[in-house]
Amino acid sequence: MATVTVKTPAGADAGSVELDASYFGIEPNVPVMHQVVTAQLAARRQGTQSTKTRAEVSGGGAKPWKQKGTGRARAGSSRSPIWIGGGVALGPKPRSYAQRTPKKMIRLALRSALSDRAAEGKVVVVDDWAFDTPSTKGAVAALSALGIEGKVLLVLERTDVAAWKSFRNLGHVHIIETPELNTYDVLVADWVVFTKASLPAVEEAQ
Repeated sequence: MATVTVKTPAGADAGSVELDASYFGIEPNVPVMHQVVTAQLAARRQGTQSTKTRAEVSGGGAKPWKQKGTGRARAGSSRSPIWIGGGVALGPKPRSYAQRTPKKMIRLALRSALSDRAAEGKVVVVDDWAFDTPSTKGAVAALSALGIEGKVLLVLERTDVAAWKSFRNLGHVHIIETPELNTYDVLVADWVVFTKASLPAVEEAQ
């Protein structure tokens, strides 16, 4: 198991903790992470785009001109896809972009992403945020003391209300609970910050 130094919000050392090797110590599987992230982003798509076919465009009931004798090409409807104002051939219709992803693959991708961040030294464990009252200024000071810059994924417990309210106004900080951990959020963040209480454990994946 990998061992990391536990920090206080002031940046001081507060002991150490062993990271679960099944989450933070495996060889990252890049193809699986790519597939899972692709599925996550696809599931976000609304899929509400729609175009009208020639059957749905209004008008065009009458033949524009007679079949022969005009010197022009034959035309049966002014709503043909080749006409301006006509329908769209093979255009998009409302659909779901969701992809079915096996649960084992989702878990492997998450563990790969966490292991990758841990290998880069981008996983920080804080003993306790210890906010008596919500303070955005205090949250900024804490991140500065910890030497954390860039986009941050902050993993908190639901009961840590003061910390939630302290960090929620910071645009570069994304807050989630441990059960909400996912591959995309881990990979898109520069740092992943846990408390000792919010660290994932093996039993949570069962």
